Amino acid sequence: MKRSKDAGTPGDAPEQEDATAAPRRTLGVKKQDEAPTAETQRRVGVRARFQPGYAKAIAKSKPAAGDEKAQVRKAGRTQEGGRDAGEAPGRKPRPQAGAGAAAAPRPRRDGGKAPAKPGSERTERRQAASGAPAPRARRGERPIEARPAPRATASPAAAAEGVRLSKVMAERGLCSRREADEFIERGWVLVDGQCVSELGTRIDPNAEITLAPQASRRQSQRATILLHKPVGYVSGQPEPGYEPAVSLIGAANQFDRDTAQPFDFAHLKGLAPAGRLDIDSTGLLVLTQDGRIARQLIGDDSEVDKEYLVRVEGELDDRGLALLNHGLELDGRKLRRAKVEWINEDQLRFVLREGRKRQIRRMCELVGLKVVGLKRIRIGRVRLGDLPLGQWRFLHEDERF
Repeated sequence: MKRSKDAGTPGDAPEQEDATAAPRRTLGVKKQDEAPTAETQRRVGVRARFQPGYAKAIAKSKPAAGDEKAQVRKAGRTQEGGRDAGEAPGRKPRPQAGAGAAAAPRPRRDGGKAPAKPGSERTERRQAASGAPAPRARRGERPIEARPAPRATASPAAAAEGVRLSKVMAERGLCSRREADEFIERGWVLVDGQCVSELGTRIDPNAEITLAPQASRRQSQRATILLHKPVGYVSGQPEPGYEPAVSLIGAANQFDRDTAQPFDFAHLKGLAPAGRLDIDSTGLLVLTQDGRIARQLIGDDSEVDKEYLVRVEGELDDRGLALLNHGLELDGRKLRRAKVEWINEDQLRFVLREGRKRQIRRMCELVGLKVVGLKRIRIGRVRLGDLPLGQWRFLHEDERF
């Protein structure tokens, strides 16, 4: 086998070198005192990297940070086919800053025409020619005529039509307002023959109101009790050291146990005094579970009169007696007309249609009298009668205030 002189492969003819190709590296033996060429420069070994001053030399030879980043981006675009190294694959290259005037404009799908603002004349002509629907304008750009109209609210006059059903029932004396709400919720109220079961319903004040039989039975089961209250018991809220008058209601103190229904603890549920009687006073006190009776006796428009026997000390002339009948005022408010007359030389009879706190005692003080005893003997058409002190009885079915 014949070996070529210039090549290391046996039997092959030497190939002609391409001038444009990069020079090939060959291994050879370095001759003594021969300077290394650029083509034959060797890489810095690992041992050279640990020589003193190597890091500073490398830092000086490196380009600035901005130039290095620019070179990396340029190399990335070249390597990725013109795409930025930081961009996601498939995206088009971003325009360079400051090159907007020199760069070619991006072609538009609509023929290169910029879209007009909604509602402009140019857009309207284009939509009329193409038949396309009008673009939806933003909320702030919608004309006032196109915005939805606000919801219509009921006028105050319409909302105030009629009167609340519970108020009409209480004014007519059918029941109290609390009882009216209960009856309405249960569907026990008929207005002009129609059942009403919604609270807050307004009706014509002259409408016909009828209670269902269930409501009438409920009212008939509610007890009203007449008590002869002794001195030292409070009629309403208990005071320190004193007992409320309702504590006297029990089987042992029932006066009509032989003729009326027996006492039951259910009679104490919701039992409340209908009117006040001072702790230093005695006489007839009404306690009831029926709201109709309570409103009839203590309502602001009550016309039920109360009769008292009052024992007094002091001198009273004709002018003072006239003032007791009418002309006095308490707490800055004039008192309603009363009927006051002498029964004997130390006792007066009062007939009032209101029950202000300690009213009779304060009236007598204004005219120079001192009350030493006070007893209520009548409320409306119901009298105390022979009811013993400290005992009670039920209101009879035929009794009305």
